[in-house]
Amino acid sequence: MRKTLVLIFAALALMIGSFIWFVVTWDASAEKPISSVHPDADPYQTHTGTIPNPYGVL
Repeated sequence: MRKTLVLIFAALALMIGSFIWFVVTWDASAEKPISSVHPDADPYQTHTGTIPNPYGVL
């Protein structure tokens, strides 16, 4: 039982340590942004186009 707990804690320490290493060594200037926001874009436009108004009510 004790050996199992030690292995579990070792695995958790390895995962947490590798995440901390990833964050510490991250270089944001070397990466391209995955999205961008255009200030002149219509905020109500969806990817499907305009929303139809079948009942004539706004």
